[in-house]
Amino acid sequence: MGKVVHFEIPADDIDRAKNFYGSIFGWDLQTAQMGGSEYTTVTTTPVDEQTRMPTEPGAINGGLTQRGESTPAPIITIDVEAIDQALSQIVENGGTTVTPRTPIPGMGAFAYFKDSEGNVVGLWESTP
Repeated sequence: MGKVVHFEIPADDIDRAKNFYGSIFGWDLQTAQMGGSEYTTVTTTPVDEQTRMPTEPGAINGGLTQRGESTPAPIITIDVEAIDQALSQIVENGGTTVTPRTPIPGMGAFAYFKDSEGNVVGLWESTP
């Protein structure tokens, strides 16, 4: 069963969103270069320093992303064994690929798809 492992909240103004979520919920928000652009990680729960995975069962962390055509609303991300296989099943069942498998060196890969209802959802494949 694929588990929800990440979330992304789109923002028009990343600094304003960082201040909003950090001041209200106490989240740690760090912006860094990732894949040729900036990405803001959102830490809502402690992580294992080696795996970067949450140490609390059921808890997830996420990110802030610039609002765009493929990310107009918050996105949940589901863990899968093989993104390309999952995308094939998605297309066979009426969904579409929004962003194909995109590697993140040393971590894994992600993709976005649109489900049968028009929602954009993420996929995550961990590096073995």
